[in-house]
Amino acid sequence: MPQPPLRVTRRSALMGSVAGLVVFGLLLWWLLPLGEQQPRGQVTFSTGARTGVYERYGKLLKRAVDRDLPDLGVTLTGSQGSWENVERVATGKADFTIAAADAVAKYQSEDQAGAGQLRGCARLYDDYMQLVVERSSSVRKVADLRGMKVAVGGRSSGVRLIAERILKAAGLDVRKDVTEVGIGIDAMPRALESGEIDAFFWSGGLPTNHVRDLSEDAPIRLVELGSLVDKLHAMGGYSRYYRAAVMPADAYPAAQQGEPVNTLAVANLLVTTDRVDPELTEAVTRTVIDSRDHIGAKVHAAQLVDLRTAVYTNPLTLHEGARRYYRSVKP
Repeated sequence: MPQPPLRVTRRSALMGSVAGLVVFGLLLWWLLPLGEQQPRGQVTFSTGARTGVYERYGKLLKRAVDRDLPDLGVTLTGSQGSWENVERVATGKADFTIAAADAVAKYQSEDQAGAGQLRGCARLYDDYMQLVVERSSSVRKVADLRGMKVAVGGRSSGVRLIAERILKAAGLDVRKDVTEVGIGIDAMPRALESGEIDAFFWSGGLPTNHVRDLSEDAPIRLVELGSLVDKLHAMGGYSRYYRAAVMPADAYPAAQQGEPVNTLAVANLLVTTDRVDPELTEAVTRTVIDSRDHIGAKVHAAQLVDLRTAVYTNPLTLHEGARRYYRSVKP
């Protein structure tokens, strides 16, 4: 017996259409990259002194961002160092920067403009304090610098911040007991070789190219600083961010001649503010961590960026975007 024709009601037709659209939508979702749009626009990254580690790191990070976030334009601006970097980001003159934890803490403690809006993205690597003298120098400890010409970094540099604290811990006043010379790492080696200065302080990742090159061209020594850590901590304030550290013997082989040097170190942070969009911050933080090996091949200190410690951005609260990234990669 022939079957009666199937009657298609309006209701069944509608349900069939809806089901078809759902299936089509799922297929489209599976086949096409419909995830969140990548950040776009323009950001400014404040780096550091010319040819210094901050500047080199910034240039390499820009290349990584250009690769990972092609719709985001990055402008790099040089600076004298940590203090100027913090001020720029806090006041909206830059969106991201690298700064030492002590400079950030001092800026906060003085309640400078925008201090409450500062946020951390990642703990990057440690800066090592380096006091460089000629090998024949009579300087064996910081107190021996009394009456000498000493380069302490630019006025807005993180080097000066630490140098002044170290001199104070050694019983010296930078404005009375030494002749301070306000030049950066690009000029310090030449000034030491020419006799314009007797010593210079530098704070940077290991090795710093300028110090390494100087050590290979001229007989120099690194003066120990580690014995002052307890006195620095006793000062309180931002001095608590300095920790005892050891420069390995192979940091500057020609200068150290097989001997490690006791010194102090301070963490560097990737800094932004709560004004920066969380999605943008999450993406930049991801690129910073993912590009560690690539950047570290050219900036040795960057090899020390570690996912397990990157979240510790004290004294800064972690930015919400950075927090999202760390949650997404948490095992």
